[in-house]
Order: sequence, then structure tokens, then C-alpha cells
Amino acid sequence: MDSLKDKSCIVGIGETEYSKNSGRSEMRLALEAIKTACNDAGINPKELDGIVRFSVDSNQVDEIARNLGLENLRFFPEVFFGGGAGCGTVQMAAMAVALGKAKYVACFRALNERSGFRYGQMAMAMPMMGHFQYSIPFGLMAPGSMVAVMAVRHMHLYGTKTTDFGEVAVAFRKHANKNPRAMMHSKTLTIEEHANARMIAYPLRLFDYCQESDGACAVIVTSPDRAKHLKQKPVYIMAAEQGTGSWMEMMTSYQRKDITDLEEYTRMAPHLWKEAGIGPKDIDCAQIYDAFTPLVIMQLESYGFCKRGEGGPFVRNGALEIGGKLPTNTSGGCLSEAYIHGMNQIIEGVRQLRGTSFVQVPKCKHVLVTSGSGIPTSALILRSA
Repeated sequence: MDSLKDKSCIVGIGETEYSKNSGRSEMRLALEAIKTACNDAGINPKELDGIVRFSVDSNQVDEIARNLGLENLRFFPEVFFGGGAGCGTVQMAAMAVALGKAKYVACFRALNERSGFRYGQMAMAMPMMGHFQYSIPFGLMAPGSMVAVMAVRHMHLYGTKTTDFGEVAVAFRKHANKNPRAMMHSKTLTIEEHANARMIAYPLRLFDYCQESDGACAVIVTSPDRAKHLKQKPVYIMAAEQGTGSWMEMMTSYQRKDITDLEEYTRMAPHLWKEAGIGPKDIDCAQIYDAFTPLVIMQLESYGFCKRGEGGPFVRNGALEIGGKLPTNTSGGCLSEAYIHGMNQIIEGVRQLRGTSFVQVPKCKHVLVTSGSGIPTSALILRSA
């Protein structure tokens, strides 16, 4: 088998509510999301014979299996690199299903990232972690400050404006305002409010940062043949890839020739498009990992939606909104819906292709979903049945 194209599909999606304090354990959140996804697919959780987890998830597969009453788990890998793992978990599930190693595979992420350990405050966790020890003494103590360096360079080389970052934040907030599940559902945002918000790490202000959220998400992957007998219209996995860049680093790209080039995406994208058999012009809707606004602009360049350095002009004048050039993060994304390491964006991609999104793109047939930026990462291209 030389391609995964259309050999597996997503048939169930599940999520908890998103909040600043879930009031329950990450295990309970994970179980709720997985059971909801199974119910959405129309299967009994005991039919699961595969589970794929993020390596950073606190829930071990044996505990998940025991709590679900699973007795014959045949496939149980984990995917590394934090937010870069999201689409990679689905890739693992797709491979297992296509090769007959499992029938129904659940991919999940559960975290109390607001009420528990907050990823934006990582200074204490990083000093002895490999290459981070060389940048922390210079004040690069959290992901936002690391991304800020790349953002400044992009502004210097290409004339990108801080208002371009605002365009990204405002577009996704508008979508969240129509999504009752979004944490920022009731809070509007304007370009002026973005520009006047508190500076955190120049040039990034408050609204350039993603949410800190408690919650969980899960998806169920199976074969097209089994999908025919289930509740939901299947969403086919056209392509699934993982990728890295040169001089592998986590969040910092300072040893590379061009720190504005997200090499993980740039190198992975040609393989993704080739496997899917389509190109950027065929994408009706994108769910782009948006931990920070500048990384959205850089991803648009890496995936070929515009040329290098043209990401700033691309996002202007509502280009990322419904009716724009590329409707993006239609649930609000990590910036305005919730930050569940991007798994909620896979769920939104499925909703778009089912036609059930709160911010529906008309006649949506192809969706790009990306995972974490600036780290070894992954991506999916999904299509409707």
C-alpha cells in the first residue's frame, strides 16, 4: 500500500465543554469525550480496539481501557511533540485501520490547562530541557516570547504589520461569536481593541495568544466499509503526514537560515498535497493551528496559499472569514474557541464536511487541518463523502 488516501474515515466526534475550570479530572474528561464520540458514531465503546494518545497526555492507555471496559486492545501508540501530535494521532489511527490492525480507533486529548499546569508559564519546566537552556538566559522563557522573535523577523523582512496579526485574531473571534461552545462566544473583538491590548512579548499583545482551557476532545476512525453501517456520514482522510525541519528544535528556530520559514510545514506540505491529489486552491476551509497569530500567517505561506512574505497582505480585508479567500478556524480556533492542543480543530473540520458547523462554509468539500507550529508536526486533508 503506497498511499493512505481514502482508506479510512472519521465517523465519530466528541468533546466536553470548554472552560477555565472543569471541576473534574483529566481522566474523566477523556472518558466523557471518547464515550461521546462513540455515541456519535453509533458504536459501543467496548468495540474500540485501538487508542492513540498524545505523549504529553496524563492519561495512560491501560487506565483508559480499564475504565471503558475494553478487553482486546490491539493498537495503542502515542505521538510526541505536544501540539504537533494532533493530526499525527489520526494518521496513526488511519494506518492501523488501513492495514487491518484495528477496527475502531479512538484518538483523544484531555487537559486541565487552565486550572492545572499552564503552558504559557513554562520557565520552571524548561531550563534543563536540551536546547532551551541556551535561550532562557536571554529572556525566552515561554512559547510566546519565542514566537515573538520569529514575528519581529517576519515584520523586518516582509513589512508585515501588527494589524495583520489583528486581522487573524478578529476573524477568528467573529467565528467564535457565532459558536455557543466557544470560550469567547460572548466577547467581541475589534482591530482597535487588539492594537490597544496589553503587550506581553513585543510585538505580541494579549489577543495574539491562544486560550488557556480545560476540556477534552476525541475522534473515532474506522474503515469506509464499516462506516456505511454507522450513524454519521463519514469524513474521508485524503492525506495524513508528519514532518520536521532542519536543526530540530522545539519552538525556537534560531539556528536555521531563515527563522520565518516554518520548515516543518514547508517540507511536509508537498507530500501532503501529493497524497491527497489536490492543491491549496481546492481547499474550501482551513483549520490552522493558531497558538499565536503570527504562526497563522507563516503557515499560509508554508502551505502555498500565498508566496513567502505575502501572508500579511493575504489576511487583510476579511480573507479568513466566511466569504473570504480562505475561511479559517470557523469555530474560533485556539485563539477564541479553546486550546485543546488543536484536537478541537479536527472536530470542526469534520463538522464543516458534515455541514453541521455553527459557522458553515457553503458547499464545503475539502478541509486542511494543521497541528502545532515551530515543532515537529502533522497535518490532515479531509473530504466529504
